[in-house]
Amino acid sequence: MQFVVIAKDQPDALERRLASRDEHLAKVAETASRGEEIVGAALQDDDGKMCGSMLLFDVASRERLEELIANDPYTKNNVWGDIQILPCKVAPVFAHLLKK
Repeated sequence: MQFVVIAKDQPDALERRLASRDEHLAKVAETASRGEEIVGAALQDDDGKMCGSMLLFDVASRERLEELIANDPYTKNNVWGDIQILPCKVAPVFAHLLKK
């Protein structure tokens, strides 16, 4: 199952984000190596400061996705506030990004 996740940072989260970034990226690399995370990007505000994340997942279930999000350092360190999970379907032209 494929999902887009839009996770907006708490208004005062930039310092926590920066402090957690290396740990978050290590977790992303681990998830990507299993083929569960396809793409991730930091969202930026008009001044170019990070203010959230966009993630594209290919996971066995929504429950698995919720487990990954709950165990992400940005969740654990109170960086992300509003998290939106949207089911999606990767277009065939991008199928090469899927490891399954």
